[in-house]
Amino acid sequence: MRRDAGFTLVDVLTALAISALLACVALPSYRSQLNKARRADAVAALTQLQAAQERLRATQGLYSDDLDTLKVPARSSEGLYTLAVQLTGPDSYRASAVAGPGSVQASDTDCLQIALEVNRGFAQMEPSARCWNR
Repeated sequence: MRRDAGFTLVDVLTALAISALLACVALPSYRSQLNKARRADAVAALTQLQAAQERLRATQGLYSDDLDTLKVPARSSEGLYTLAVQLTGPDSYRASAVAGPGSVQASDTDCLQIALEVNRGFAQMEPSARCWNR
C-alpha cells in the first residue's frame, strides 16, 4: 500500500505549540518597543512647550502657566498625552505630559507621566532619561 504525503495532526499541533511559545516570548518585547516609540510624542510636545516658554521669556521676561498664551495645544500631536504646565517660582516651571487613561500609551506604566522641570534656565528630565528615550 502506498501512503499519501501530507501533514499529520501531531505535526500541525507541534507547529502550533512552537508558534504560540514564540509569540509569548516576543509579544512583551514588541509592546515594550511600541511604548518606547510612542514616548517620542510626549518628548516632542514637551520640547515644543519648552521652546514656547523660552520665546515668551525672551519677549516678556517671564514664564506662563497658560497653554493658550504659549500657543501650545493641550494634547500632544498624536493625542496620546495631555500637557500641563505649572509655575513653581518666578524663574521656574514644571511641564508634564500624562498618558491619557483611554490611550494605548496608558499601558506604559514606567513612564505614565513624563515631566520637565526648568529652574533658572536649567532643565531636569523626569522620571528618568530612559523615559526621554536617552
